[in-house]
Parts: sequence; structure tokens; C-alpha cells
Amino acid sequence: MKLISLVFLGLFSYTSHGFPAAPFDGLKSKVVPPIHETSGAYDFEGIVKLHNCSGSVIRFIGQPMEANAIVLTNGHCLSGPFIGPGEIVSNQSSRRSMRVADKNKRFHYVRAQKLIYATMTGTDAALYQLEETYNDLKAKGISAFELSDARPAVDTDINIVSGYWERGYSCHIDGFAYELLEGDWTFTDSIRYSDSGCETIGGTSGSPIIEKDTRTVIGVNNTANESGARCTINNPCESDEQGEIVVREGTAYGQQTYVFYSCLDSEFNIDLTIEGCELTK
Repeated sequence: MKLISLVFLGLFSYTSHGFPAAPFDGLKSKVVPPIHETSGAYDFEGIVKLHNCSGSVIRFIGQPMEANAIVLTNGHCLSGPFIGPGEIVSNQSSRRSMRVADKNKRFHYVRAQKLIYATMTGTDAALYQLEETYNDLKAKGISAFELSDARPAVDTDINIVSGYWERGYSCHIDGFAYELLEGDWTFTDSIRYSDSGCETIGGTSGSPIIEKDTRTVIGVNNTANESGARCTINNPCESDEQGEIVVREGTAYGQQTYVFYSCLDSEFNIDLTIEGCELTK
């Protein structure tokens, strides 16, 4: 197991896609045109705004309301340098501030107390444990999304809802990439979005992929091919089982999250020693 420590880095320069850098501090600055969209079509309850990314409050199936709430975002959304290939961050103390939307789209400050797990290998995902319990959030008018324990299916209609930009996207799952290569990182079984409707941008990283007309999270948004380059940062490429490379300019992708259940113990803790655990260790 490779564990790393993180040091703070400022916001990265803005780019429209890929491991996107957000253009401003989302906890301090207001959303500004032309990116800003408001729409009653999207459910923002439980959607999270980070300083550099988006996220969502998720709850494992059967997890008690008395438990500390969990926030899902990307592994590349941590407040520090990117996690190296093959590396993880696990059970690290955190005091990260976030804002989470209630059912009326009012954002409330919450704070993490622990980074449960994060990686950019296999999947690009991170789980934070909040100081607040699910009951505490419920008292503020905030319910969690349920994290699905099943691999999503092709043609599933999805919404991608960004707390950072306070906007949503709608499209469907076009298919899956056996491997998605971006710089030094490799993601497996990545979720490919359809060609129109989910043209995600910097700041949408970490947004939940929600099965349409439900409150079920089936993945996490993370990257897109910006300019048609081959397998570079901000320009991921697909590799099939034979190693054949395909570049899809403008195509956006998300990562699998059902794999967390393979490492979940009876107390809803992530235990990487569990037999059959599929997360990077």
C-alpha cells in the first residue's frame, strides 16, 4: 500500500476540461456568467460546493442516520497536489470546509473531520467524513443521496449536478472505456457520456452522476478530452483490451463508485483488507 501526505497548493489555472482547475474559490466567490445556470429541473439537495470542485453527500445502503455523513468527490479534488499513480490517501485527519445545498438550494457550511479514502488509480474518487451526522443535516433540510451498489448500465439517463457552478447537465451513458489513460494515470471501466448534454467544465469535477428521476448516485464526474490530444492531461484517451487507443475529442467521462461496497465492513467503514476489495490499496 502506498500512502502519501498532502501539502496545500493554491488553485490551478483555469482549463475547461480534464483534471479541471476551477477559476475561482467556490467558497468565497459568487458564481458568475456565462457559466451560471439556474434550473428547476435539477435536484440540488445534498449537492456540495468545494473551493475547487463539486461533490455530494452520499449514504451507503442501510447506513444509520446517526452516522457521520459522507461526502463523495474526486481524488484529484483534494487540497493539494495530485495523488500519484498507484497511491492512495487513507484515514487522514481533515478540517476541510464545504457548503452543501438544502432542498431550497440554500448552501450551508459543513466541515470534514477525516479523509476516509482517496485515489486516482482505477477510479478517481474521494470520501470525506463530516463532523455532522445525517440527522444533523436532515435538521437543516438536507437529505443524502443513496450510493448505488451496482455497476451502471449503458443508455441510463443521467444528471450531473455541480455545486461549484450551481448548474446541472443531462445526457445518457454512451458506454464504458476499458481503460482511460490521462497523463500518468489509468482509470478502469470509465463511464463515457453521450455526445450532447454533458459537456462538463472546470469546477464540475467531483459532481455526482445521478440516475435521472432518482436520488441514486451511480458514479462521479471527473474528466473530458479537451482538444483531441492523445492521452495527455486534459486529453484522456481510451484503450481497449488489446491496447488499441481511441481519442474522442470533446467526450466527457465519469468514474465508478459501486466498488466502494466491495471494501465496506459491517460498520460501514472502508476496510482495504477485506477479501475481494476492489479499491486500489
